Amino acid sequence: MQLPKLVAHRGWARNYPENTLVALEAAMDVGAAFVEIDVQLSSDGYPVLFHDRSLERMCGVRGVVHELTLAELRALSCGEAARFGGKFASEGIASLAGFVQLLRRHPEVRAFVEVKRAATERFGDERVLERVMGAIEPALQQVALISFSLPFLAVARRSSSLHLGAVFDKWSEGEQSEVAALAPEYVFCDVDGLPARGPLAHGGAAIVVYEVADAALARALGERGVHMVETFEIGEMLSAFRALEAEPKARDR
Repeated sequence: MQLPKLVAHRGWARNYPENTLVALEAAMDVGAAFVEIDVQLSSDGYPVLFHDRSLERMCGVRGVVHELTLAELRALSCGEAARFGGKFASEGIASLAGFVQLLRRHPEVRAFVEVKRAATERFGDERVLERVMGAIEPALQQVALISFSLPFLAVARRSSSLHLGAVFDKWSEGEQSEVAALAPEYVFCDVDGLPARGPLAHGGAAIVVYEVADAALARALGERGVHMVETFEIGEMLSAFRALEAEPKARDR
């Protein structure tokens, strides 16, 4: 039985507000060996953990991350009130530097740091890379950079020795010549953008599929060659994987 490794997608996002330190620490505490986060820059150039272009879903206010300073962002609640009410009202937008401090307390954990196109479009590839690299420097051995932006990844390839991951909505996007030139260590793809059947491989890259919340589907993807799956339900999926791994032992009794 081939089970892929599990990546906590924005932390334990089923049970906690995504990309917050409480979500990420909960994922690590429950046994996640890999986590994924999203990064944008504040108006004054500080990398923060945030997925959406708009602040509305997570923070309940209008605007975008790059329009506010770090201090202004930190004054907002990032408690995702539409899902959790006031339970996490005191949870703020995390800085990348704050996440790195958490990561260093868990040296066994590896992180995929996704640089959002909203940041590179606003500030440019070089500035974003400079600010991100400065923040992750204390934990470089635990981090890989990933992005939908191939130009950003090309700049990162020229400027750093970090492992890189190209992210796609559709598997066919990986056939671009720019991807071959980049030679990423990881290729990420939306589960809905995969071919319906057949083995999955992309040169020597590890294949990572998002978003998966079903253990049987994860197992089927592993049998097709997928190395990792991202899930919002890391605790639940770890439990389901343990049950799958116990099945042959139960039959042998």
